[in-house]
Amino acid sequence: MKIGLTGGIGSGKSTVARCWAELGACLIDTDAIARSLTLAQGAAMPAIAKEFGPQALDENGALDRAWMRQQAFAAPGANSDVKRRLEAILHPLIGALTQEQAMASTAAVIVFDVPLLVESGRWRQRVDKVLVVDCEPETQIARVIARNAWTREATLAVLQQQASRSQRRACADAVLYNEAVTPDELKQQVLTLARHWT
Repeated sequence: MKIGLTGGIGSGKSTVARCWAELGACLIDTDAIARSLTLAQGAAMPAIAKEFGPQALDENGALDRAWMRQQAFAAPGANSDVKRRLEAILHPLIGALTQEQAMASTAAVIVFDVPLLVESGRWRQRVDKVLVVDCEPETQIARVIARNAWTREATLAVLQQQASRSQRRACADAVLYNEAVTPDELKQQVLTLARHWT
């Protein structure tokens, strides 16, 4: 069974992903793949340096994520071209590595952790089920500020570039509402869903 897992930034998607992994699912984290591609010597870095220039690289030769985030999200809408150019480099590489990991797995359940599952428009037909992790926007903002030490403005800029809650929920076969629940309660929700789906 192939499950597409998604949720907005700060929704708790990574926590849910870990729950699936603890249940024996093969977890394929597209964000982790993207990070590996943009480390110093990462496969995407020559193309990124060529496309965006040396200012896109940090002192180690990895992607300067703070610089890129500022370019892509500082003025919502105005810099969507930056985001599009970066995605044109990363997405084919992420897709190839995702496919490679899936083919190598012998697990009965494969969970694809895809932050931009809804936005990409490509994942619905690739998976059997879509699971959305959802919470209130203010909860997302508080979690991101606490975790990443971002400003509220920077957090809102990223949220505004992501699919809306209603768009994600419309795409979902199931929604886990991660609001005012303990980690154990959230894990129990995942276990219940896993039993139902498998």
